[in-house]
Amino acid sequence: MTYSHPHLLGIEPLAPPEITAILDLADQYADLNRRDVKHADALAGLTQINMFFENSTRTQASFELAGKRLGADVMSMAMQASSIKKGETLIDTALTLNAMHPDLLVVRHPHSGAVDLLSEKVNCAVLNAGDGRHEHPTQALLDALTIRRAKGRLHRLSIAICGDIAHSRVARSNIMLLGKMENRVRLIGPPTLMPSGIEHFGVEVFNNMEEGLKDVDVVMMLRLQRERMDGGFIPSEREYYHRYGLDAEKLSHAKEDAIVMHPGPMNRGVEIDGELADDINRSVIQEQVEMGVAVRMAAMDLLARNLRARRQAKPEVAV
Repeated sequence: MTYSHPHLLGIEPLAPPEITAILDLADQYADLNRRDVKHADALAGLTQINMFFENSTRTQASFELAGKRLGADVMSMAMQASSIKKGETLIDTALTLNAMHPDLLVVRHPHSGAVDLLSEKVNCAVLNAGDGRHEHPTQALLDALTIRRAKGRLHRLSIAICGDIAHSRVARSNIMLLGKMENRVRLIGPPTLMPSGIEHFGVEVFNNMEEGLKDVDVVMMLRLQRERMDGGFIPSEREYYHRYGLDAEKLSHAKEDAIVMHPGPMNRGVEIDGELADDINRSVIQEQVEMGVAVRMAAMDLLARNLRARRQAKPEVAV
């Protein structure tokens, strides 16, 4: 099993064999999660703390469930009501957490780089559950697992990522992961929602959905991130849906067996047609949610193995 990192902070540092190692183990956990008895003991005796400085439903619930199924003691902190609101710094929060001796720390934060900073200050494994516009590594990994299970492979596919690219850490992590695994990545969206320097990303850029979707294997829609927008990025939601919302007519330009993805939460009738989102013959959106638990189980399992190995190699001095 090839995964040597002490943390999971982003896709950028991962080599293809490490990505494959996570996905292979996640495949096993996906099978476990479909059994009547869904529990394992990979995290038995370990403590997992979830710190979500931004609201989350899918990711937080997924990490909680993953930790509990692996036998961890799981605690989720309500950061909106935490001492951060009283003026405590992120460093002071890290010191406080250190005193609790957690083993796994799952963090979502609105500022890019905040999770990296925390990882340098705590004596445990840290998982990035999304930091600003930077990265969302477990989302990219669960998307990769979903694609691999649906298509039978994760290389040399043509994959379109559509919508609000500029504000999306999901897009950033997926561009890196899919590129590392030798896929052809296309970005589709209005120029106002493309990040600066996009020409250096190793992708093809389209402003027209019909052209961009031609003969692709995978269509990955993104949520319009209104909370990160501070100007007129789109004329109106109605106009956006007309030009960039996925419907049956636009999807007809993709391959006949192309799958449709969305990280959620969806704005139906804005980014994607509701009937298409629910079409079990094309949409794998519910599979993405299912694979999220499996991927997070795999990531925490591998990090826990490395954590235990380091602790055995360097026993803590008794106080």
